[in-house]
Amino acid sequence: MASSGSNWLSRLKAGLNKTSTKLSEGITGVFTKRKLDAQMLGELEELLVQADMGTATSAKIVAAFGKQRLDKELSSDAIKEALAQEIAQILEPAAQPLSFTHQPHVVLVVGVNGNGKTTTIGKLAHQLKAEGKKVMLAAADTFRAAAVEQLKVWADRNGCEIITGEPNADPASVAYKAVEEAKAKGVDILLIDSAGRLHNKSNLMAELQKIIKVIKKIDETAPHSVIQVLDATTGQNAITQVEVFKEMVNVTGLVITKLDGTAKGGIVVALADKFKLPIHAIGVGEGIEDLRPFSALDFASNLFA
Repeated sequence: MASSGSNWLSRLKAGLNKTSTKLSEGITGVFTKRKLDAQMLGELEELLVQADMGTATSAKIVAAFGKQRLDKELSSDAIKEALAQEIAQILEPAAQPLSFTHQPHVVLVVGVNGNGKTTTIGKLAHQLKAEGKKVMLAAADTFRAAAVEQLKVWADRNGCEIITGEPNADPASVAYKAVEEAKAKGVDILLIDSAGRLHNKSNLMAELQKIIKVIKKIDETAPHSVIQVLDATTGQNAITQVEVFKEMVNVTGLVITKLDGTAKGGIVVALADKFKLPIHAIGVGEGIEDLRPFSALDFASNLFA
């Protein structure tokens, strides 16, 4: 990837600034006394809940944090460091980059419209091409012309072939054609965009399940990855979205976008704790380099920067 690790860390820190400022100011306000007591632990738990870590996850973090520290004198810096370590332990199992086990490796990308699915596909394609992979895109959100056009722009930008259908074509037919073409042309990775209109859940479920069914006619092991894209600014609503899509399709991993400029960065911790799904990447900006592999320690540390 073109940008250096230090540049990415600075963007991650800047992106999480609203969340980290809220947490840091809250910790400073809570710990006006030197000794940690039960009241301070309760206030700390509420602070984590407000950062969208959720009630169960916040309680777990505070219980672990307070176990060896009750009635001890602590500085706010020591508290932030200890909390970051507890959070990193929750996040560490989720920090798994996307791996490719088949050729073509078929990736179905799902999520609610507006969460950044198409942009995420474009950024992933850019990164994979930079690694020397042969990438193909498929526009299976056929009822939304804007989504198809946006994916075409990304395909042109990255020099990738794109498979599209007629307007309002059966999305499953586009996916089927794309898998056929990917196999015939020796493609390494096929990224399939999909619809995300949750206001008609039953129709969406049927559409996604049909896509998977027809793909399996060509390769019974496909799709090899089902990645759900989530918008961090939706906070706790992201939990509901994962529950819905897990019901529809077997989600295998998450990408979390729009962490820049949100005070709800704690949602990443809540998702990791509740679902135990791999978090392949996070996004903290609009730039093509602003989607990067997820690092538990970097993320946890920058929550309290």
